[in-house]
Amino acid sequence: MGGKLTGKPVHHYVYTVPTKPVSETILDHAPAAARAEIEVFASEAGLPKYRVNQIHRRIWQQPVGSWDEATELPLDLRKILADKLPLPRLGKETVQVSADGTRKYLWRLEDGEAIESVLIPTGSRRTLCISSQAGCALGCVFCATGRMGFRRNLSVWEIAGQVREIILEDPDLKPTNIVFMGMGEPLLNWVAVDKVLTILNDAQGFGIGARHITVSTVGVLPGIEALAARPEQFRLAISIHAPSDELRHTLMPINTKYPLVDVIAAAGQFDRRVTFEYVMLGGVNDGPREASELAALARECRAFVNLIPLHPGGAGNFTPTTADDIRRFAGWLRREGVEVAIRKSRGMDIAAACGQLRAERLRRRPPRDAEHHRDVHVA
Repeated sequence: MGGKLTGKPVHHYVYTVPTKPVSETILDHAPAAARAEIEVFASEAGLPKYRVNQIHRRIWQQPVGSWDEATELPLDLRKILADKLPLPRLGKETVQVSADGTRKYLWRLEDGEAIESVLIPTGSRRTLCISSQAGCALGCVFCATGRMGFRRNLSVWEIAGQVREIILEDPDLKPTNIVFMGMGEPLLNWVAVDKVLTILNDAQGFGIGARHITVSTVGVLPGIEALAARPEQFRLAISIHAPSDELRHTLMPINTKYPLVDVIAAAGQFDRRVTFEYVMLGGVNDGPREASELAALARECRAFVNLIPLHPGGAGNFTPTTADDIRRFAGWLRREGVEVAIRKSRGMDIAAACGQLRAERLRRRPPRDAEHHRDVHVA
């Protein structure tokens, strides 16, 4: 089910990076808008035009943690930039490094909330799993994040800042792939995620290819439509986890609002390849009947199926399907003409199920009312 660990010790690093509450900043803008703001600043300050490029590339392309680090700029200018165009930071509270190389980060936000990111190295690929919300309102019963409840949506800079902080830590760790599979439902925070996608992909942002950026959703239909309307080839992953409405209702409350038939229809209309994410729950969704039903759904929208071993720490009262049974389930799908892969479990020694590290570090607090944050704003 998972990769064999090397036996190397697990490393825990604890940091204290204070964060200062800020309003919307330069890091909340997509590259073109950020450049326009810098041009206005430069004009008002009487700066030569070449300073615009110097300042702009320090936002995303060659980021600095503070303007003091941009030593190509005059000291007086750096002081003005710190005041006029501040660069907020995520508080890097904890980093856990697994024996298999997986790195899990707990970030402290300016209001005391906390979110997680996971960096997974595989050969030359470095996949960063990022969060889009603090907590989650959807309450999927097998998910550690869902059990903690919803706290709030993340701002643009808090989402993109997870990538930025990794590069600031070590440019050699810059992610090659991004997946919105951390805490939260990204399509319920579409206004911010939409802009973050541009920052991630734009050549004057992080410059990560659209086909290397995947948005994962439980099936929020307006958000799927909004993602499909973008011209870039961003990837879509849908968390299916059950091949029938009857079973999905018991695992994922959102299925009441967005039933499986509508989710599959939306996936079929998406003009790029779709992946089905399917967490394997022992004795629940891993039998031959479920395999046949899942295969029919996958064939309907030409989806690739990704089977995910349940991380024990995020299991709730569920039992992970055994490795042998996962392979058997994959075989059933392949015999029905479906392309399938089994995800390798990573970070088993560092609580890598999303939400675990946050739950360990913070006292459980009552969730907030999510109604002001859950709407998907397509326009």
